[in-house]
Formats: sequence, C-alpha cells, structure tokens
Amino acid sequence: MAILGKLVAMYEDRGDEDRPTDRSGVLRVVVFVLSAALFAGFLHLAWDRPYLAAPLVVLGVGYAGLRWWSHRRLVKMLRRGDVTEIIAHWAQSFDRIPHAETMAPLMTATAFAAYGRVEDARRALAAAARGPAWEAALEHRLFLDVILSTFEGDADHASAQVSRLNALPMPNRGDARDRVGALRQAATALVRAFQHKPEPGDLVRLEAASEKNPLVHWAMRYAAAIVAIDQGERDKARTLIDGAPRWPNESAFRAFHEELAGVLATPVTLP
Repeated sequence: MAILGKLVAMYEDRGDEDRPTDRSGVLRVVVFVLSAALFAGFLHLAWDRPYLAAPLVVLGVGYAGLRWWSHRRLVKMLRRGDVTEIIAHWAQSFDRIPHAETMAPLMTATAFAAYGRVEDARRALAAAARGPAWEAALEHRLFLDVILSTFEGDADHASAQVSRLNALPMPNRGDARDRVGALRQAATALVRAFQHKPEPGDLVRLEAASEKNPLVHWAMRYAAAIVAIDQGERDKARTLIDGAPRWPNESAFRAFHEELAGVLATPVTLP
C-alpha cells in the first residue's frame, strides 16, 4: 500500500500547519535520541557478543529485502496498467483510511484517471462524499481535474486548473514540498505537451515524473512522447511508448498510442 499511502499523505501534509510546532519538535528530538541510543546499544552488543548481534543483522537485512521486493512488485503492477487489479489491491485498505466515504472514491478516481479511463474517473468522483475531507483534498482534486480535462481535450479548462494548482500554498515540510512541487511541475508540463507548447526542460520533467511516480507512469510518458515528436526526437518517442500495455477501448490511452504510433510510422519528408 506504499504508493497509496504516499499519495494520500501528500495532500494531507498541509494539515501539519495547524499542529503545535513545539510538540512535533520535541517528538523529533525524542525519536532522534532514542534511535541514537538503540544504535549505540547495538554497536556495543555487536562488539561484546557478536553471536547475539548476527541474528539481528540477518533480520534487518531480510526485512529490508522484503520491503524492496514488495515495492518492486507494486511498481510492476502499476506499470501493467490493469486498473481492476490496482483498485482491488487498494480496496483492501479502503475501510481503514480516514473519511473512507470521500477518500475511497477519490482514490478510485485517481486510479482510473492515471490510465486514461476518463468517464469511469468522473463517475467515481461524483460518488465521493462532500465534506471536510473533500475540501481538504483540494490539491488532489485539482490534480485529477488537470489530468482528466487534458485527456478530454479541454485545453482551456486544463490550463485554468493547473494555474489554480500552482497557486496553492506549498507544504511546510521539505520532503513534502519537494514531492508536491515536482508533481505540480509535471502536471503543468503535461498540459503544455498536449497543447504542443512545451517549454525547455519539459521532456526531462515528464520523464522524471514517469520514473518517480509509478501511478502516473504512462500518463507522463505519453506526454513526454508528444514533446519528443514535437522536438524531432522520434527515436526517443518510440522508446517512451515501447512496452505500453494493450489499452482497452474505454481508455483514452488507446487512442493516444495509436495516434503516436501512426505518426512515428510515417516517414519524415525532408525539405
């Protein structure tokens, strides 16, 4: 559930602004001190009784390996593009997340949108309960609307919504600020790509977003392929869409892929 958790947390980070900073600062200090003490104790144990420390090392390595394997498996699932599989995987935690009546439909819509299922995403959004959680998820909703309106071909609405997205305050925490900032830049580059108005650096931004955010991997790669074609980098564009899943008819990605493949199959006529 790591990807789901990060995506939900990304848009809840702004809630930190309303929490007492003194308490969170003290908690960080306490956690740091305890971590340092535990590490020092482990080193002492490893020096005095290595036969006792060895099993702990094995357990630590095994746990790290299990987490890596679980993450890789989830990334592969997301890149396969099977929305039904993804939603079924996420649904295991829907009843445990706060405000499930809002967040479950919102996350379902996110999955559909990430794979070009525009109508399904709109229906899922319509089913989400309105209330405090809906209002708190403004950035998430704007991001979804930018993606969906872009895929629907509504360039004006997409541009207006991405402007609203970029105007929102940034989270206070550095790690959250970096994640949110990178995703906003990628969404902005995606809008420009579909309008055939890329700016310098957009191809790099879209490629980076496709690698760092497996959920929007194919959305960002199709946008990057458009930019690559517009810049005359046809081989690059072929590489970007190579290995894409066979999209169902209800996915906008099927039309995108067929159009891009057709353009790439057409010989370039030299002047």
